[in-house]
Amino acid sequence: MSKQYGPDYVRAIAPYQAGKPIAEVAREFGLDEASIVKLASNENPFGIPESSRAAMAAAAAELGRYPDANGFELKAALSKRYNVPADWITLGNGSNDILEIAAHAFVQAGQSVVYSQYSFAVYALATQGVGARAIVVPAKNYGHDLDAMAAVIEPDTRLVFIANPNNPTGTFIPAADIEAFLNKVPEHVIVVLDEAYNEYLAPEHQFESADWVRKYPNLMVSRTFSKAYGLAGLRVGFAIAQPHVTDLMNRIRQPFNVNSLAQAAAIAALNDQAFLEQGAKNNAAGYQQFVEAFTELGLEFVPSYGNFVLVRVGDDEQAGARVNLALLKQGVIVRPVGNYGLPNWLRVSIGLPAENAVFIAALKKALG
Repeated sequence: MSKQYGPDYVRAIAPYQAGKPIAEVAREFGLDEASIVKLASNENPFGIPESSRAAMAAAAAELGRYPDANGFELKAALSKRYNVPADWITLGNGSNDILEIAAHAFVQAGQSVVYSQYSFAVYALATQGVGARAIVVPAKNYGHDLDAMAAVIEPDTRLVFIANPNNPTGTFIPAADIEAFLNKVPEHVIVVLDEAYNEYLAPEHQFESADWVRKYPNLMVSRTFSKAYGLAGLRVGFAIAQPHVTDLMNRIRQPFNVNSLAQAAAIAALNDQAFLEQGAKNNAAGYQQFVEAFTELGLEFVPSYGNFVLVRVGDDEQAGARVNLALLKQGVIVRPVGNYGLPNWLRVSIGLPAENAVFIAALKKALG
């Protein structure tokens, strides 16, 4: 028998499965790449903003040099945008990086991490990656049960992950409920409030959680440029927390973890309000397009506050895989969520109106 390397908890990790790339589906099913509609990874259907393209073109002249390891200009822009000191900000290679850094900075092997059933897969991966013990709290209406999460915090709990809106279910927690939860959490527990989809919230649901960081020394707010800002391929995320938290994060963070083009693009996108408004308007219209189609088809779906919808496509446990395959054969890529314990559901990103229409037609055929 060959020697097994590494700790057991690392071998137990099931690697993260990303959405299928367009090129892979084209090869697998003999399709033209141009005809394929990808609604699998919650990407911005408008792509990268023109303001970011211009900023990257200007930054390209300096690619022979290392990026600014401390991200001075990007931190300054974020500091101004969120009205926090620059040393309250940690930059990440996407917000996934922020989640991983938090686990490594605050949790030791054997200690516990709390998160909800049906929450982002990376919470489990980050927990397993440091040999920690997961306390997974049953979901309430496919979202977070904050009262139950507060009740299970143990003396060895070091981290709590909360996604708002939640991926993959799209559920939303009102501000008052989150603040009530924060008031219950012991000071030794860091709460990571993961707001990757915050910019898609309707105005009546918006609140500035960065303001809470002043009040709660154990709160970390995580954001990303991958969704509403259209920079998924550049990998830029950031966290806002008090300096005693960010100091430890920056001791763990890899040097040069956000490259020069990504920093330039993020600064431009952060100030591109017109691009954000265009995306929010398209998202709201696309959501209604999906709601009407699912209602017509008699399909159960979870009301969503993000840029995607979780829809139930059958009663048996093979339904998700079966319908997903039928969609792939028609050149439509969505996200099966059996790995989340939702084998008869699919998560569908909201695209442009024409892309949504292609998906709806393909779904009708797949269910037929």
